[in-house]
Amino acid sequence: MKLVETEKLAPNQPGTVKITPEDADDLWLLYNLVSAGDLVAADTTRKIQINSGKNITSRVKINLQIRIFAVDFSKNSSEIQVRGKTTNETEHVSSGCFHTLDLETNKPFDLTKRIWDPDSILAVRDGANKSSAPDLAILLMQDGLANLFLIGKEKTKLASKIEGSRKFFEKVAIEFRKHVDFSVIRCAIIASPGSMKDEFKSHLLSLKLKQIEDKKSKIILVNTTSGNEKSLKEVISDSNIINAIKDTSTGIEIRVFKEFQSALLKDEGRACYGPTNVDVASELMAIETLLITDELYKNEEIHVRKKYVELVKMVKKWGGKALVFSRLTSMGEELATLTGVAAILRFPLHNPDDMRL
Repeated sequence: MKLVETEKLAPNQPGTVKITPEDADDLWLLYNLVSAGDLVAADTTRKIQINSGKNITSRVKINLQIRIFAVDFSKNSSEIQVRGKTTNETEHVSSGCFHTLDLETNKPFDLTKRIWDPDSILAVRDGANKSSAPDLAILLMQDGLANLFLIGKEKTKLASKIEGSRKFFEKVAIEFRKHVDFSVIRCAIIASPGSMKDEFKSHLLSLKLKQIEDKKSKIILVNTTSGNEKSLKEVISDSNIINAIKDTSTGIEIRVFKEFQSALLKDEGRACYGPTNVDVASELMAIETLLITDELYKNEEIHVRKKYVELVKMVKKWGGKALVFSRLTSMGEELATLTGVAAILRFPLHNPDDMRL
């Protein structure tokens, strides 16, 4: 998410920011940020009649500002609809008219709040913070197919899929250069059956691009059975790359999941799983680290998503940590078999359900 603070936001003060959402996660953040009474200004189109006699209409582009009275999130189209009354007047729209603005990815808008509370300031800045950007790139390859994944905190994204044998390496190299930013990517893994990974790395280095040549030590080669999405689990589970990715968000997830498994096996009450047990542990402020699948944290059902977003928020409020595991990884898949939510605890809770507040 891109954020421009016209003037630096101050807690409990009015302010305006320009926001450009870049993906569905940004829209979800904004859905929880924008509220009734806020002002939103964005470009939109309006159908106008240009010849009353012949009933000819045309669409014109206008910038409207509305004071919001309702906000809706469309899970199917991944956009936010904000409804309210216009506060500005244009050639084609009067002030005080009811209007709906669609907030979409890559479409900037201005958001004004009468009061920016500290949580809202933190949320919008975290959304734009580069520290949440992907720090691991995995390129899966086979003959005529390549899948490029970017993996970071709370997100595993298929950045590009390349198909076809004609100029295959050239096309893959273009996508690699486009999406792999070594200023934030700590490790780039190229994985394939056979020698394709070696051949592609040689092709990449033959381009003599400074941004790649200077960071070639960050490029790791791994054997895998295919270039399909399912091989992502193989790569992340490969013992040969554990040390190479130890400082990435995925490396941290691997260590935390092993810690959870160890605590669970010892059966000393320092780990729990399942919505009921985890909810109780949260109520008792006992969660040191929350483990949750992206399937729950980014669920398409709004009420489910809200529940787990709020759980993560509460864990962090009481000084705990929260890690979101992708179902595309082996840890995420295993966590899903344990209901998708689990926790490492600060202190033992042997029968959490009996301790509900």
